Amino acid sequence: MPMSDKPSLRAPRTPPAVRPSVLGRPEGTPAVRPSIAAPEREFEFSNGDFERVRALIYKHAGISLSPIKQDMVYSRLARRLRARGDRTFAEYLDRAQREPEEWETFVNSLTTNLTSFFREAHHFDILAERLRKHTAKAPFRIWCSAASTGEEPYSLAITACEAFNTLAPPVQIVATDIDTNVLATAQKGVYGIERVERMSRERVQRFFLKGTGSQEGQVRVRPDLQRLIEFKRINLLDKSWALQGPFDAMFCRNVMIYFDKPTQHAILERFVPLLKPDGLLFAGHSESFLHAADLFRSLGRTVYERTPARVR
Repeated sequence: MPMSDKPSLRAPRTPPAVRPSVLGRPEGTPAVRPSIAAPEREFEFSNGDFERVRALIYKHAGISLSPIKQDMVYSRLARRLRARGDRTFAEYLDRAQREPEEWETFVNSLTTNLTSFFREAHHFDILAERLRKHTAKAPFRIWCSAASTGEEPYSLAITACEAFNTLAPPVQIVATDIDTNVLATAQKGVYGIERVERMSRERVQRFFLKGTGSQEGQVRVRPDLQRLIEFKRINLLDKSWALQGPFDAMFCRNVMIYFDKPTQHAILERFVPLLKPDGLLFAGHSESFLHAADLFRSLGRTVYERTPARVR
């Protein structure tokens, strides 16, 4: 799309609160009380249907759906029943398990893909300090394991460019997500201009191009940033990951809270050999890995390092 180098920014405003590709509301957030009676539904949605959905998404994506998510699940999957002409949830779920393309849509429908540029900004300050100390000949490698629509991996790329003061820093970023739809958005790197209004004018001008004509009101990340990032689909519950370690830093933020503790520990156990002994693991502000102290120990501010082998 046509873009110019000159940014056009309005007065900053706070974008909507957002988080990576995960499901539902964080634990501890009170549920909204229903008003009087629930509206009549187009499709029958029994407790058995909901329990089947819960079992499927847990088995294949590791996500633990709480009972209060029943209305949300109905709303999102009813669209698919309508689109595919299925009369019952049982018919649709049979289809989803039978047809790989619909299964992918089923998973995408049940993930919430929310994020923002430089969310939890202190993590990027810590990363920048580590980047400036990097003197090895090999590139500094980062895995962003919940890339969502791309704001987090592009924030990592911007941090690297600023740390090395070049648009071609010695950095490689692998950005993954379970949701193919958000990955497609991330690869395009096109956003509404309101998504970057919290950044400084200088940062926006350096790293984004402004849309013109039919693309007015949008910005696109510069190709220099896109060249630093490899996007790919990865389900953290898959038996194998298409990844080549080790990494100097790993970002897995605001994802683990949607897994139960045994699943968290199993994933963290697989993280260990992919992270360099002196590498950093960044978690979300509401996450804690105290139950996995045999694998990772806290450095404070939701940043972790590998627990020394002799302590495990």
